[in-house]
Amino acid sequence: MMKEAESYPLLFSREQIAEKTAELGAAITRDFAGEKVVLVGVLKGAAIFLADLARQIDVVCTFDFVAVSSYRSSTTSSGAVQLIKDLDHTVEDRNIILVEDILDSGLTLNFLRRHFEGHKPRSLRVAALLDKPARRKVQVEADYIGYPIENHFVVGYGMDYAEHFRNLPDIRILPADAIARIDAEKH
Repeated sequence: MMKEAESYPLLFSREQIAEKTAELGAAITRDFAGEKVVLVGVLKGAAIFLADLARQIDVVCTFDFVAVSSYRSSTTSSGAVQLIKDLDHTVEDRNIILVEDILDSGLTLNFLRRHFEGHKPRSLRVAALLDKPARRKVQVEADYIGYPIENHFVVGYGMDYAEHFRNLPDIRILPADAIARIDAEKH
């Protein structure tokens, strides 16, 4: 299946991703010069982006992770966001940068923003590698955005469909026939 995925339409190459990640890291470094930040990755999709972004940030930073669910094994959000894993450490009076793979409907980000505001951070910003505004159900914005994209279902670089394709080094558009094939294999 991974070889087949190389034939899916390429949206962003690993080189483009690396270049954009370096730009975002430089912006965060400028904005938080002399301060400390906590990068909070949204599992599982943002793990690879968080790791690469962290290496591009030249301020003291620590990591934490949250896990939420809204997609199950589908290409569209169920609309109901559930917190599966909360932070391991307190972030009160700390600078939080919530790291997302893709800003889609806005439901997850809206949910997490409200959740983190309850933790009383010093600041709360959002870094998203991809932004898909056409799918927005809740008006939210990220502070650091890699690339805006059209309404495609994308995989690779941590993003998946039914846990497939996370380890692709590029970001590719998942064709409808591939989705149908994966769904048929589940039954």
